[in-house]
Amino acid sequence: MVEAQTWTRRMSNPRLDSTVTAADDQVLDIPATPTAELKNSTYAVGSTLSPNLVTALIIASWFMSNIGVLLLNKYLLSFYGYRYPIFLTMLHMLSCASYSYVAINFLEIVPRQHILSRKQFFKILALCIIFCFSVVCGNTSLRYIPVSFNQAIGATTPFFTAIFAFLITCKKESAEVYFALLPVVFGIVLATNSEPLFNFFGFLVCIGSTSGRALKSVVQGILLTNEAEKLHSMNLLLYMAPMAAMILLPLSLYIEGNVARVTAEKARSDSFIIFLLIGNATVAYLVNLTNFLVTKHTSALTLQVLGNAKAALAAFVSVLVFRNPVTVMGITGFAVTVMGVVLYSEAKKRSKVTAH
Repeated sequence: MVEAQTWTRRMSNPRLDSTVTAADDQVLDIPATPTAELKNSTYAVGSTLSPNLVTALIIASWFMSNIGVLLLNKYLLSFYGYRYPIFLTMLHMLSCASYSYVAINFLEIVPRQHILSRKQFFKILALCIIFCFSVVCGNTSLRYIPVSFNQAIGATTPFFTAIFAFLITCKKESAEVYFALLPVVFGIVLATNSEPLFNFFGFLVCIGSTSGRALKSVVQGILLTNEAEKLHSMNLLLYMAPMAAMILLPLSLYIEGNVARVTAEKARSDSFIIFLLIGNATVAYLVNLTNFLVTKHTSALTLQVLGNAKAALAAFVSVLVFRNPVTVMGITGFAVTVMGVVLYSEAKKRSKVTAH
């Protein structure tokens, strides 16, 4: 190992010399499992941020990207006048495909995984179809209902997950878990009955988006159970995104007309639309990237807890930005729903502990 090291000065020790450059570090043949002393030394030289600060910045980025994409979608679809949710979703998928390719193949944030069989390909395609349905419905709903109401409905995902898990896999939960779902349903009933800007079609497609999200999680757990077929979330996005774009493009042209020509004409008269679309599509990818980073630096449970906080914060920020009217009963219903989701998460954890 010593022979592989290259030094530009005599009498220097790589572990004691604090002036070693990044290029010098690359020349060193470091053992596969470095000692704690070497790890600390490398960290002290190569980084100025503490792990806690890095985690905090990642969580802040997660909040900003998740809330940002909601607000941008709402602005584009409801206020700016860009009424093409399917085409907008297709742009999101193209963005995710492009950024994922760069992140995995060049930046190597995760190892590249390959589709191993035609069977695995069709499993991913099935997930992609459900994914397309969920995202298109979610974006479409933002044309018709406020972000706050959209997030209240989205918080009921555990309710639909429990239903699909029972219908598809016959999986039964404990009585405590089902009891925790009652406030989830009761809260959304309160919020729906008191929503000043209620739109029935917007409500239906938002329910479709929420149920589609729940169905995807259940189906993914069934289809990708084989260890050899399991894909990392970022690799799954790499394959699903281009599939989704190919599905959505003809669907957009059929339903929304020659939207590409309309977009090009709008860009000639107002170049700001280019910035909006590119920024919106980039933030859509950052949602997926920060999901991965939060899970990597914390845990899946932390991501779930943050999701509950995000729904409430997104609703609050959207009311401040778009000034949509809210009622005390609507706020109460939203709060009850979020409380029910928290109770459901805790009940699920206890049931898993009891099962083991």
